[in-house]
Amino acid sequence: MESAKLYPLSRNRFAHSAVVNPPAIPPKPKLLDEVRQAIRRRHYSDRTEKAYVHWIKRYIFFHNKRHPQEMAEAEIARFLSSLATAGRVSASTQNQAFNALLFLYDAVLNKKIGLIDGVVRAKRP
Repeated sequence: MESAKLYPLSRNRFAHSAVVNPPAIPPKPKLLDEVRQAIRRRHYSDRTEKAYVHWIKRYIFFHNKRHPQEMAEAEIARFLSSLATAGRVSASTQNQAFNALLFLYDAVLNKKIGLIDGVVRAKRP
């Protein structure tokens, strides 16, 4: 009687090769994607997400596409004041923009914002 041949269980022909590729690390999500993820983790409404992303975009474009990590209280004050003076927005709109920026710095960037002085407040109707 012939003896049975033993075959390896792994059918992967590259299993014994010396070259092993490390697992790919996914790229870090972009800032606005991180904002969206943070909002969704907290179960905020879709309209809140849309409004916050809008105000954060406007803030970034107002400061010539500087990253918010590089900016602080002075830039926030300048943006909010311009909304009241040049943009002539209502007080509630200015508050919504302010809350969006606070969310960005607190929940996404983990950067504490101190006292914001010199903001021109929008007039109530």
